[in-house]
Amino acid sequence: MSNEKLSKQELNRYSRHLVLPEVGIGGQERIKQGKVLIVGAGGLGSPAALYLAAAGIGTIGIVDFDVVEENNLQRQIIHSTKEISTLKVDSAKNSINNLNPNVKVETYNVKLNSQNAMEIIKKYDVVIDASDNFPTRYLVNDACVLLSKPNIYGSIFRFEGHTSVFNYDDGPCYRCLFPNPPPRDAVPSCTEGGVLGVLPGVIGTIQATEALKIIIEKGDTLSGRFLVYDALSMKFKEIKLSKNKNCPICGENPRIKELVDYEQFCNMKEEEEKSLTKDEISVHQFKKMIDDHEDFVLVDVREEYEWDICKIEGAKLIPLSLIINGDIDILENIESDKKIILHCHTGARSAEALQILRNKGFKNLKNLVGGIDAWSNEIDPEVVVY
Repeated sequence: MSNEKLSKQELNRYSRHLVLPEVGIGGQERIKQGKVLIVGAGGLGSPAALYLAAAGIGTIGIVDFDVVEENNLQRQIIHSTKEISTLKVDSAKNSINNLNPNVKVETYNVKLNSQNAMEIIKKYDVVIDASDNFPTRYLVNDACVLLSKPNIYGSIFRFEGHTSVFNYDDGPCYRCLFPNPPPRDAVPSCTEGGVLGVLPGVIGTIQATEALKIIIEKGDTLSGRFLVYDALSMKFKEIKLSKNKNCPICGENPRIKELVDYEQFCNMKEEEEKSLTKDEISVHQFKKMIDDHEDFVLVDVREEYEWDICKIEGAKLIPLSLIINGDIDILENIESDKKIILHCHTGARSAEALQILRNKGFKNLKNLVGGIDAWSNEIDPEVVVY
């Protein structure tokens, strides 16, 4: 790190830091010299970026290839209504500059992948993984291990948040805890399951706190500790972690020497890169069935509160929870002699419902790939996206 002194204006701005013995002028100068990369300018990245900017981090890098949507604003506090449809990296940069013009913001309007990750990450002292998908989490982890960078992990779902510090101070990496990704669609996304808007504020702020502690080299980090936060019960619990000697990238005999295709590794190639299975139907195929006046039953397996938000005309609501419970009266409402199209929000729950119904003797079943979300985006924009 270069030796950057604080200006008179900065001495005033950061005065509450300077009176902390653990920070002082020396610590604040380290913060000014620090470079933090934030992967994802969404729910977790928003509070992390804002608090790091307020603290005076010299350089903040932001990686995101998405645009601001109205349904982001319930939790992604770095963006505003006037920024809808603009690039998230530009919106985030504007917010950071408005908060603290002393901070240099480097934006990367790209999808982080095996071709660009090493080049981007190597420029930074600390990486905050604020992503929301498994391919990116494994990519960030592996790149950080290969480049010897601390990886500050965070994840959120419904009312629960997780965070830890990986690959720091001889501690474990993400693969020590999760050597392999879960099966595709086994873990619902926040789009599918929802998330309390303030939850990422808690977890993202913890991630920012850990970044500052690493930069000023003070305190005990979450290295070797996995923090679980339950917002409903307002409780934290901690799980002790150890390095896995058989870890494929940071163990005693690492097998991973370079980055791989993480979409393929996580079995999450884009839909257009894979053919539909015999149990699946695309929204375009389903639209053709409607246009051709085919005889079918459309079953919506979402919950009633989702049904109240939006619905596909002609659908019959039978929540997955009732199908799982085997409610006979409900199942009798499904005409088993017709073709049955099942759908949910994005396709995960309807896939589960399909297997349950098949085991109960239903035969002519199809799962609508992408669910009502794909229907809205690709077929009928009048259907609300949530």
